[in-house]
Amino acid sequence: METGSLPLPAPSKAAMACGLRFGARGTHSSRTMMLAELSALLSALPATATRADYAKAIAEDNLLGKPTTATRILTNQRLGELYGLDPGLPLFRVLRRVWAVDEPGRPLIALLASLARDPLLRAASTYILPLAEGEELVRTSFLAVLRAAVGERMNDSILDKVARNTASSWTQSGHLHGRVRKVRCRAQPTPGAVAFALWLGAVEGKAGEDLTTTLWAAALDRPPHRLLDLTLQASRLGLVKARIGGGVTAIDVSALDPGPGGI
Repeated sequence: METGSLPLPAPSKAAMACGLRFGARGTHSSRTMMLAELSALLSALPATATRADYAKAIAEDNLLGKPTTATRILTNQRLGELYGLDPGLPLFRVLRRVWAVDEPGRPLIALLASLARDPLLRAASTYILPLAEGEELVRTSFLAVLRAAVGERMNDSILDKVARNTASSWTQSGHLHGRVRKVRCRAQPTPGAVAFALWLGAVEGKAGEDLTTTLWAAALDRPPHRLLDLTLQASRLGLVKARIGGGVTAIDVSALDPGPGGI
């Protein structure tokens, strides 16, 4: 789904091995990024939990309070699509690492993970992110962008659901505000969210200042020089290693995920 002028990530074996997802389908055809459910789940289960542990908590123990067995099973499936819920996936390990140390940044951290794993949310980004602060989301224009991305694979009813669900996720992350009338606002990046965005850029093969020119960096709603300032804050927290100044920009994100399969 190459849409608009934002630098969307290209499919690669390395990116998919790290947990990124590509293709024509996405969870936002039926759900938002499910921030409340993710927050409850990660609060209840330790970082050592396995994929089976997450499935049991959702589908058997009904940790999330869903009314039927079918809904519990579907919730487990959708959260797995959006976040992996598997410590075998580098992306999920990094999510849990930054989630644990950056509570204010959790909505944006969840958005970045969903953006990495849902092509429909990435398609929506090409309309949402270029909006100027204070500009209103125009539904017909938004739907046109989504239609260009998905072609004729979805009928109008499903596409309308995608528009509603993606707009809701961008609202949960702090990029939009308003219930009926959605207006663009600036998200508030934190060191954990910045570190996660840098890691996702490194998964794409970016390095140095190029890490501030990715889709993930664009979702942070700050110009490159400000992102470098936030990178130094992330460095002081031990999330990344950074040497910035004197014409040198060196950023090492490997400390975020020393586990197997990391970058």
